[in-house]
Amino acid sequence: MASVIQELAPGVAVSVKTMEQDLQGLNGYLFFKLGAQLTGALGILGLALAMVGVYSVVSYAAAQRTQEIGIRMALGAGPTDVLRMVMSRSLLTIATGIAIGTVIALVGAKALAGFLVGVSPSDPLTFVGVLALLFAVGLAACLVPAYRATRVDPLVALRYE
Repeated sequence: MASVIQELAPGVAVSVKTMEQDLQGLNGYLFFKLGAQLTGALGILGLALAMVGVYSVVSYAAAQRTQEIGIRMALGAGPTDVLRMVMSRSLLTIATGIAIGTVIALVGAKALAGFLVGVSPSDPLTFVGVLALLFAVGLAACLVPAYRATRVDPLVALRYE
């Protein structure tokens, strides 16, 4: 290909590359690709930090209620009852946070509509997928402290104070 161009116009500098090679360079989609990868990595880091935060809050709340849990277990509450009690309060907090976050995300998506290509700002599939992921992560973060609360010895909990 370069030889044909040199025959037709001998003084023209020719650089023959495939479209794939050209798009991988600095003038192509390299910056967009790196930006997308960085955004994805920061999103995963944010999700991990959210999970640690939810775990910490639920663990602290369960530790603050150790005496109450001990009294309930001494009066006959089983581990399933304690697990249900801790998980219901935790899931209510998570659902409230998800609801508030969804409203903020919908408002923010309208502001960022100009940057989106090929998807609407309030794409239902994306929102449902993210909500399901956040709920699953919150549920997973709550399970360990809730399970630990079921292992409270009533005598130790009553002697706690």
